[in-house]
Amino acid sequence: MSKHLAVALLHYTAPPVVGGVEQVLGRHARLMADAGHAVRIVAGRGDPPNPRISFVAVPRADTCHPEIVRLQAELDAGRVPESFPRVVEGLIDELATALAGVDVVIAHNVGSLGRNLALTAALHDLAARTGTPRTILWHHDLAWTLPGYRRTLHDGLPWDLLRTPWPGVTHVTVSQARCADLANLMDVDPTAVRVVPNGVDLAALLGLAPRTVDVVRAADLLAFAPLVLQPTRITPRKNIELALRVVAAMRAAGRSAAGLVVTGPVDPHDPTAQAYFQTLIDLRRDLGLEASAIFLAEALEEPADEALVDDLYRLADLLLLPSLDEGFGIPILEAGAHRLPIVCSDLPALRDLAGDAALYIAPDAEPGAVAALVLARLDEDPRVAFARRVRTEFSWEVVYRRAIAPLLADG
Repeated sequence: MSKHLAVALLHYTAPPVVGGVEQVLGRHARLMADAGHAVRIVAGRGDPPNPRISFVAVPRADTCHPEIVRLQAELDAGRVPESFPRVVEGLIDELATALAGVDVVIAHNVGSLGRNLALTAALHDLAARTGTPRTILWHHDLAWTLPGYRRTLHDGLPWDLLRTPWPGVTHVTVSQARCADLANLMDVDPTAVRVVPNGVDLAALLGLAPRTVDVVRAADLLAFAPLVLQPTRITPRKNIELALRVVAAMRAAGRSAAGLVVTGPVDPHDPTAQAYFQTLIDLRRDLGLEASAIFLAEALEEPADEALVDDLYRLADLLLLPSLDEGFGIPILEAGAHRLPIVCSDLPALRDLAGDAALYIAPDAEPGAVAALVLARLDEDPRVAFARRVRTEFSWEVVYRRAIAPLLADG
């Protein structure tokens, strides 16, 4: 288990102030608090996004503070006001108080953008002192590389603080492009710069219900790539064994993260269904898919409701319907409404519905051949591939697990 830390997030302003960096800072704070860290936000303006996160106001951290506005106007014009050292010393004292007891301070854009150079200078001085928190400079933007900022930048201090390395700090950029910019600007080894992308809140973006979020987390569905959906009851005519074998063939073909979700309950009207379910459980074990083929009938105490199934359509990469027989095929319509690629059995009722929109297979097809067809169908559409990449690489939960948690642990 990783060590729980006291973490401070520093910026000019914080939520509910609206801005891209503020949004990211607020999300980082919640993720860190969820992981058990003691989190405080230090900024000129803002409020804690939830009760587990504290807020410490340092008014002169705000770029709109009257004293900072006057000071910055002089600096932008290339003049260092006589009051600059005094303001910097005051901010050093205020920051030292705000960061008391903190293990790590993460400063967003303070070391790179220069909208409050007094705050930049204060943090630079504080970071160089012994016994102060480990400092991480998180660079969203680099003023010295952006034409829109050039007129406000001048040779010498304090402007040079935005383009020279600070001893002992960790640099983080939000993209490889920004990493290259930073390495060129500061003449640092790009491999020493941590790249931590921004992310998206998939639950909010897709309108996922709380129950869906619980299922997704419990089964780690965001890691499934591709995520194959079979929204059917568990009964022999749904041919679920073919879906299991197809997913196993995908994994054998190099898609080691491929996974399947079967949403329906064991068919209460089919006396053979329970025995059939057991054969599926046994087959799943034999195929090594225990963590990669999820039966909601097994995973949930109560059957999946329509809201949960609808959410899974939004998350999935593909509808797979290898039925032996269908009289209609409602999942075909639901997949169409969600613009989800469809692979289904070549049955008259399904062809009548899907027409040219589906890829058709024989219910007794060889699983490896079906897997190849499915993967080709998914790979031919860059929008589908990108949606899968967003889900598996850029959800905030994945970003935190892969990049932010290791960054904190490295201290």
